Amino acid sequence: MNKKVYFAGSIRGGRADAALYQRIIAFIEQTDMVLTEQVGDLTRSLKELVPGQDQQIYQDDMARLASCDIVIAEATAPSLGVGYELASAERLGKETHVFYRSSDVSLSAMIKGDSYFKLHPYTNEEELKQEISKILAE
Repeated sequence: MNKKVYFAGSIRGGRADAALYQRIIAFIEQTDMVLTEQVGDLTRSLKELVPGQDQQIYQDDMARLASCDIVIAEATAPSLGVGYELASAERLGKETHVFYRSSDVSLSAMIKGDSYFKLHPYTNEEELKQEISKILAE
């Protein structure tokens, strides 16, 4: 309990699952701290193009990633950013769990083929939350 969780989910790669991210973040925050609440912000745009903001986003997210205890990613929506965050988590030696709806996506071989990541295919939100509960209780 009281783990610092870096939650990764698609922002510019697509916001179809934004409401799901919001519910996952709220679920995690019942017991632990999420460092990346903005991922679940339903007002976030696909194209947040504010000049000069990208470098600050990168720096902030890399600092959060470096300070987290665990990474939980929802990777159903293909996202270059999430892929970069996963590779960075591996480089930093962070425990990393990747969730995806197996009925909706064929997960990238670069993620699925990397034995570092703990993969969690799921079929519904309740199953996802049950697995997250187990992970955070460890």
